[in-house]
Amino acid sequence: MEYTVLNNGVRMPLEGFGVFQVSDLAQCEQAVIDAIASGYRLIDTAAAYMNEEAVGAAIRKSNVPREELFITSKLWVQDATYEGAKQAIDTSLAKLGLDYLDLYLIHQPMKDYLGAYRAMEEAYREGKLRAIGVCNFYPNRLCDFCESVEIIPAVNQVELHPFFQQEDALQLMHEYGVQPQAWGPFAEGKHGIFTHPLLSEIGEKYGKSAAQVALRWNVQRGVVVIPKSVHKERMEQNIDIWDFMLSEEDMKRIAKLDLGHSEIVDHSDPQFVRMLHKMNIHD
Repeated sequence: MEYTVLNNGVRMPLEGFGVFQVSDLAQCEQAVIDAIASGYRLIDTAAAYMNEEAVGAAIRKSNVPREELFITSKLWVQDATYEGAKQAIDTSLAKLGLDYLDLYLIHQPMKDYLGAYRAMEEAYREGKLRAIGVCNFYPNRLCDFCESVEIIPAVNQVELHPFFQQEDALQLMHEYGVQPQAWGPFAEGKHGIFTHPLLSEIGEKYGKSAAQVALRWNVQRGVVVIPKSVHKERMEQNIDIWDFMLSEEDMKRIAKLDLGHSEIVDHSDPQFVRMLHKMNIHD
């Protein structure tokens, strides 16, 4: 495993394990146990995933020292206020059974996220959070945010994969010292990514799969990836990307796959925004 150093000096693995949409708690617990056994040390969950308790149970059963793990959770839209965030941080810590989180992110740039971030800054100073950041902040929103807060976010977790590469967003993150992290690094299976002709052809040169090439391409761009699978064999394959390096020519060939837009979600769609505001995860 290779690491990146965040803008506050905290070391973060360049690859982690995500649990989005693993709603069956027993399955989620077993998946995280298997992931840690396979070598993953970064585990990415969120309040809205409704599986923090399962992740916490897996962490305790793993017998891996807490300081060797990097645990991320996220603040949901419903709680995106100053007081809401203060309570949400404590709730996530309690559900996970942890004294601190390595990274805590604003899940969506909605509601009073500036007020929420002030609460996160306080929790960071108190030692409850080792690093704080955001998700789904597109360049204009991220720029305004960085110009408005006291602590520049350490991470911006956004959609990044060969078909939506967001080079302009990466450039802006670099300018502010914000670490990019990819959700959906496999494009949620779109474009036949696991058997894509170009990715498969490139993989054959290195004895790797198309999926491994897609992950390696992102980390060579300096992007942290968090692939998800509930199958241990695939987890092991996904983490087996540290013994090869794509050539500059291969990186350029993959760059040509960029569509320039998402086919998964449109964050500018008012209907999508309304839906997220109405999605409550607690009373």
